[in-house]
Amino acid sequence: MAAFPLLMYRAWGDAQRVSELYFVVGLISLLTALAVPLLARQLQRRWVYVLGLSLYVLSAACGMLGGKWVTIALLCNTMAAAASFVCFNAYVLDHVAKSEFARLESLRMFYGSLGWVLGPALGVYLLRYWNGAPFLMAGLGASAILFFVWKIRLGNGRVMSRQAASASHPWVYLKRFFQQPRLIGGWLFAVMRSCGWWIYFVYLGIYAVEHGLGDSVGGIATSVANMGLITAPLLFRWVQRRSVRSAIRAGFLLGALCFLLATLLSSIPWATVGALVLGSYCLVLLDVCAGLPFLMSVKPSERTEMSAVYSSFRDVSGILSPGLAWLVLQVTDVSGVFAAGGCALLLAWTIAGQLHPQLGVPGAQRVRAPVAPNKQI
Repeated sequence: MAAFPLLMYRAWGDAQRVSELYFVVGLISLLTALAVPLLARQLQRRWVYVLGLSLYVLSAACGMLGGKWVTIALLCNTMAAAASFVCFNAYVLDHVAKSEFARLESLRMFYGSLGWVLGPALGVYLLRYWNGAPFLMAGLGASAILFFVWKIRLGNGRVMSRQAASASHPWVYLKRFFQQPRLIGGWLFAVMRSCGWWIYFVYLGIYAVEHGLGDSVGGIATSVANMGLITAPLLFRWVQRRSVRSAIRAGFLLGALCFLLATLLSSIPWATVGALVLGSYCLVLLDVCAGLPFLMSVKPSERTEMSAVYSSFRDVSGILSPGLAWLVLQVTDVSGVFAAGGCALLLAWTIAGQLHPQLGVPGAQRVRAPVAPNKQI
């Protein structure tokens, strides 16, 4: 992830052009995610998962060619993420109880933290020797996952096999999605959180290069941010002692303040990087809890389709973020993109105020109190 912005910037030589290409790639990836349930009706979910992982391998092959082939590698990578993420979430919803979602997310981030911490810095470091080295690493990792998924022979999913084929048409399940305010709110939180990460991963590296900090700062900052994943189990316990709403609001507010501070300190490059790193730890907190409102509201009969909707947050943020960045870069420099990200996080903080105060609290522990109608989601 950290290598893509640098290589795209080298290939095209302009931040605005990079934003335009990311916008197009995000749009294609969104269409891919929405089409996954329809494709899964024709194939077993396991085969769709295998197809998504195979796109990771193809992405690595294109990346090793270098130059503007990196753009094709980025497209294959985002399509792979869209397809595999839908399938992964569908399996989670099939086999994990709602009360265990937060624990699962915290453990998933904890065990994945080693790769997230070492990968970005190592990938950017290896660019000094060969531009294809990070892609070779990614290709080997994707091949290992592909082998494991094939070996354990994941099935088609319990609920999915009993649903009517017509239910998988994108317009049908999108209509059902827009009829459920809790799902809309939960999806918006995921989009805003992803926008924050998108801006951090892509524009921090470009900012560092433009201000003379070197190519390696973006990768190192990404690894430092991902070190926060190690604290995911501790953050999960913190969320348990309070509430999902309080945790989500705290993450969005503090993250917004850090991104806005980065803009104010933009004349001091290292201070800007420091403020953004602090903001990334707020995004880690949101990784633990911001997806819970959506996951806890999904009906069992809609798991696969709503997994596709939920996974679209990556692609929508991949459309909104470069689109917004492109507009901002018409009138200011890269530091203005950080301010735009901070404003988006503040908007999410405001929306999160409408969440039910006892969301995520086990039924036996809830305090029964009258709730004003149409005020919470």
